[in-house]
Amino acid sequence: MDDLTSGQLEALRDLARKKTGAAVPFVNISAARALTDLGLAERSQEGWDITPAGAAYLARQGGPPLGA
Repeated sequence: MDDLTSGQLEALRDLARKKTGAAVPFVNISAARALTDLGLAERSQEGWDITPAGAAYLARQGGPPLGA
């Protein structure tokens, strides 16, 4: 998988925080759609949610733990 743009990576991190119940800012629709196309996010009634593949991608990036 190609590297994500900074906007896509930010949106993916926001979706990860959203999954923990944290309040997150507005998620960029274009970035969320791109993440969906890559299988890293999925559309839901509440907007977009991170997928297990998206969580695994973030874990491989070695970023801060979720909720930090």
